[in-house]
Amino acid sequence: MSSFPERNDRKTGKKQSFHKRGESRAEKGRSAAPISRSGGDSASKPPRNKADADNFIWGRHPVLAALANPARRGTGRLMVTEDRAAEIERENLANGHRIEVVDSTALTRMLPPGAVHQGMVFKVQPLQGVALEDLAEPAQGIIVMLDQLTDPQNVGAVFRSALAFGARGIVVQDRHSPALAGALAKAAVGATERLPCARVTNLSRALEKLADLGWRAVGMDGEAELTLEEALDARPTVIVMGSEGDGVRRLVAEHCEVMAKIPMPGGFESLNVSNAAAIALYEASRAQRG
Repeated sequence: MSSFPERNDRKTGKKQSFHKRGESRAEKGRSAAPISRSGGDSASKPPRNKADADNFIWGRHPVLAALANPARRGTGRLMVTEDRAAEIERENLANGHRIEVVDSTALTRMLPPGAVHQGMVFKVQPLQGVALEDLAEPAQGIIVMLDQLTDPQNVGAVFRSALAFGARGIVVQDRHSPALAGALAKAAVGATERLPCARVTNLSRALEKLADLGWRAVGMDGEAELTLEEALDARPTVIVMGSEGDGVRRLVAEHCEVMAKIPMPGGFESLNVSNAAAIALYEASRAQRG
C-alpha cells in the first residue's frame, strides 16, 4: 500500500452532520440562547481581505445548517436581524450560540458586494475536513473528487448535488480549493455542513490510497471513448471532475481506471462543471442501485 502523509494532519475526529432537535417545550425555555443588540461599529466594518470574507456564512439555510452542525458548537459569532432572532428563539435553533441582533444594513456592509444574507450572518472559522480514510472506509457508494476547481459557486453547487444523490463525501486538493464558507457555503445551501470533505495534498496519491481501499476512479473527459453509462457499474466509485478550463490533469487522469464522457446529441459540447457533476452523480447512483 502506498504512503499517505495527509492522514495525521487532516484528521479532526469531528462529524459534520445535523443533530436532532429533541427538547421539550419546557427545556426550550431553559436553554434559550442569550440575545444582545449591537449598534454595530464593529459589526458594520467590511472584511478587509478575502481571508476575512471566507470566515462568514450568510443566508438562512447555510446559517441554520451551520448552527445544527455539532462541529460548530461553542464557536462563531451569530449575527441576525430582529425578526430572524425571534424565529431562531421560537424554533430553538441557536443550539447554544449567543444571538446578536444587528441591523440589516450593517450585515450587508460586512459582506462581499451582492451577498444575499436574508438577515442571517455567522462568523466562523472554515471547516477543516476529515481524513481520507474516514471518508473511504468502508468502500461503498460514491465519492466526488474535484481536481483544482476554484470557483466557489461551482464547488458549492457540486456539494449540493453530491448530498442530494447520496455521495459519501468530497475530496479536494488543499492548496487549490476555496474555503467551505462564504459564497461557496451560500451556493451549497447547507450541504457543506452535512457532507464530509477530505482535503489532501496530492490527488494522485489520494487515488492510489482509494484504490488500495477498494475504490475505482472514473474521470470525466469530453473526448473519452466511453460514455458514463458504459463506464459505471455497482462497484465503489470515485467520480473525478476537472476544472472547466483544463479538465482533469494528466497525472490525475492516469490514476483513473477509466475516463468517461457525457454524450451530448444536441451538438453543444460543453456543460458547466457543476451541471456535469450532477449528471455524473445521477448516473453513478443509478449504476450503484443496478
